[in-house]
Amino acid sequence: MFLRGFASLVSLALIGLNGVLAFDLTRKDNLAVYWGQNGAGSQKNLAAYCADSTIDVIPLAFLYIFRGTGGVPVMDFGSACADWNSDVFPGTDLIKCPSIAADIKTCQSKGKIVTLSLGGATGQVGFSSDSQAQQFADQIWNMFLGGSSSTRPFGTSVLDGVDLDIESGGAAHYAAFVNQLRSHFNGASKKFFITAAPQCPFPDASIGDALNGASFDAVYVQFYNNFCGLNHASDYNFATWDNWAKTKSPNKNVKVYIGAPGSPDAAGDGYVSSSTLANFAAQAQKQFSSFGGVMLWDADTAFTNNRFDKAIKTAIVSSGQQFAAASAPHHEGTSAPAATVTHAASKPPAAPAHTSAPQNQNDDDNDNKNKNNDNKDNGNQGNVSKVQAEQAPHDELKQEPRRSYSRFFRSGLNL
Repeated sequence: MFLRGFASLVSLALIGLNGVLAFDLTRKDNLAVYWGQNGAGSQKNLAAYCADSTIDVIPLAFLYIFRGTGGVPVMDFGSACADWNSDVFPGTDLIKCPSIAADIKTCQSKGKIVTLSLGGATGQVGFSSDSQAQQFADQIWNMFLGGSSSTRPFGTSVLDGVDLDIESGGAAHYAAFVNQLRSHFNGASKKFFITAAPQCPFPDASIGDALNGASFDAVYVQFYNNFCGLNHASDYNFATWDNWAKTKSPNKNVKVYIGAPGSPDAAGDGYVSSSTLANFAAQAQKQFSSFGGVMLWDADTAFTNNRFDKAIKTAIVSSGQQFAAASAPHHEGTSAPAATVTHAASKPPAAPAHTSAPQNQNDDDNDNKNKNNDNKDNGNQGNVSKVQAEQAPHDELKQEPRRSYSRFFRSGLNL
């Protein structure tokens, strides 16, 4: 009775004044989905992906140049903002995004968090010193988060945090950037989050040092475009990341997400069916206390792939409920409540042996040695077949061509 009453109080505490359940980082069934790069060519406005309860976290992709014209960053969100050649802040290449600003508030009003992802596949990023990193953190705080500036692309909208998808440039000084942001968060009127999107080979070559030197709230590990992807079960290494979370991360409560492509075309290698991904997630819910949910690249490809996002969200909510019910203490004379299955389809069958995650993953050095530096934005240029990919030795996995940002498609440039 006491536990039941306490749980009710916790639920009430998470509900805001508008009656919407607030984002809860501690859950094991959160879904983070990147938005902004028009992955399937039919990207909807941001608010459209907040219309139902499927997505919990939306990182906006990307702020991809740290120091552009006028010393300010540069962003690209496909066709979501006006023509970047004209609708920019004077003396800069920084676009104004009033339509996204309104959608940010819409999504937040529904209990979702919206963050800004820095980097991406062709990001022009990096720092030469801790001081430069700290100054950039101050700039990000003032332009997008809880600070103030005359140059705010989203106007009065305040984002919920920052995501680091660092796949190029030097790896140094990101801990100083994160720690400086944290100094701004202290005493703020709202909760802010810092996440990262490392690739699965451990440690990540670009952000690994920062993960050990600063506090992150969650990591969206890219289990695709790499030898340790979901379709290479013998090298799948969630256990390695769980061990990092518990032993090396400054934040021992950091959450680890399984990152996956939203469709076969969303990545060069690593796509698995929603039922297979659900099996990986269900196993992680049971086995790893650090597990926080699933990340998908990206909203457009997942939505057009028969609502892949909704399928996986429904599955992980269901498996999470079943696990919680099975784990709940039973008192004499009472029975455990039945788990509520919220999806129409039947429970996915158990993962076949070749897709189940290994119980132990301690080959950190081997992971690092065999890292493939492909990224979440790969795709469209062809896939390695599932059978071939699963049988291919590490050194035979080929790097997929990188996808250019949509802003360069519009401008006729190609980097």
